[in-house]
Amino acid sequence: MKNDENEIKLKGDKVIEQIPSVKDKALRINLNENIYGTFAEIGAGQETVRHFFRTGGSSGTIAKAMSAYDKDFSDAIYGAEADGRYVTEARLKKMLSHEVKLVEQRLNRDKHPSKMFFSYANTVATIDFAKQFKGHGWVGIKYQIEPDEDYNEIILHIRFKETDARLQQETLGILGVNLIYGAFYKYNDPKKLLRYLYDHLDKDQLEIDTINFSGPRFADVDNRLMSLQLVKNGMTDAVMFDPEGNNVLPAAVLYKKNILALRGSFRPVTRVNMDMYEKSLQMFLEENKVEKENTLVVFEITLSNLRSDGEIDERDFMDRAELLCSLGQTVMISNFQEYYKVVEYFSNYTKARMGLAMGVSNLVDVFDEKYYRHLSGGILEAFGKLFYRDLKVFLYPMKDEHGVVINSENLKVHPRMKELYKFFKFNGKVVDITDFDEHDLEIFSREVLKMISKGKPGWESMLPKGIAEMIKRDNLFGYDPKKLVEESTN
Repeated sequence: MKNDENEIKLKGDKVIEQIPSVKDKALRINLNENIYGTFAEIGAGQETVRHFFRTGGSSGTIAKAMSAYDKDFSDAIYGAEADGRYVTEARLKKMLSHEVKLVEQRLNRDKHPSKMFFSYANTVATIDFAKQFKGHGWVGIKYQIEPDEDYNEIILHIRFKETDARLQQETLGILGVNLIYGAFYKYNDPKKLLRYLYDHLDKDQLEIDTINFSGPRFADVDNRLMSLQLVKNGMTDAVMFDPEGNNVLPAAVLYKKNILALRGSFRPVTRVNMDMYEKSLQMFLEENKVEKENTLVVFEITLSNLRSDGEIDERDFMDRAELLCSLGQTVMISNFQEYYKVVEYFSNYTKARMGLAMGVSNLVDVFDEKYYRHLSGGILEAFGKLFYRDLKVFLYPMKDEHGVVINSENLKVHPRMKELYKFFKFNGKVVDITDFDEHDLEIFSREVLKMISKGKPGWESMLPKGIAEMIKRDNLFGYDPKKLVEESTN
């Protein structure tokens, strides 16, 4: 339809981005004579390739479409998995590499000099008959943008939210088309590519909780920032990355583990944070049934802790992540405002012991009713979720304005909460960290941050070993050596 030159535009009109239909996306791929590759889909039917077959013109795009459903057939093609599992990242990567290798072997480059080869694959488990396990899967594409260029790769993990296998299959098919289209036509802006994965889908249908980009076109992409986008865009509630800075699947690292979590801004991480970590871990490992080799410590930063003036400061986020990873820590970014939600989240993956390490002011906040008004059962419902199992709070003391050390014995909660607090304290749910350096109680990260940004000396000794050197070397948190010079000359 031709645009009407006299079309009325009103003040306040917003520009609406036109989203191509699923059919249009598949057709654009099909009509490009240079895009050519294979589809290998296991576990939910050939839902993605079906869109390309239906839309027409697919003979120039689809070299092969297959589903190796039988495990023996699958093992014969891709090799057996050491752990015997099939819905894994390792399986998906084997599928992608194997299929790309076959395309390269079977198609002569001299005969097809302009072809951009690709392999799309997924390995998925949809909802079970009892409808207790909703299903999940790994989805990915390995592809070229230029015929003589190395391959790029986008791999993501999904969780289904729908309770019907047929609906899950349809959702997977649309996601697959979005991924292939985005890989070829949106690779120059990975943040937008992420958002476009939900074209014609709703967040109630699907959760994406891990994504990794690699290859020449994504050489400058930091996958931790992509993780942050998943939480920021509401695609998932929490993401995790390991001490090497790699995105990891939360389910994989949390599965059946004893978990000790520390929440904070870590802006920057201070001696107090590390002392709290070391002492609480020591106490946690003394608990019944807690073995060191099966225990994971998680440093958690909530999304609200990353916002400044309503917006997320990505550079600031990366500064914190760099420091925590350098200290060998596993980091989690979450959308959980309340502690009980963190515990609920961990409970999805483990039934083992849990501990929370926190300061006095955080515990006082936990007993503030205003955070639970949205719950029909109020604070009692939240506490039922928080303490329903063997969870313990390891409490780090603080100094008040008069220099008095506050711990679990003398902290003050709202008068209405006194008896409730006494109940948890009496039952050993709140335990004091007693071995601490009183001088460390005078260290506050917000004060350290001010000193760094204003060029005031003396902050280095308040941080763990090696952290000050990293901040200076990489100019983290607004550190500027010129400010220090100016300060000393004034």
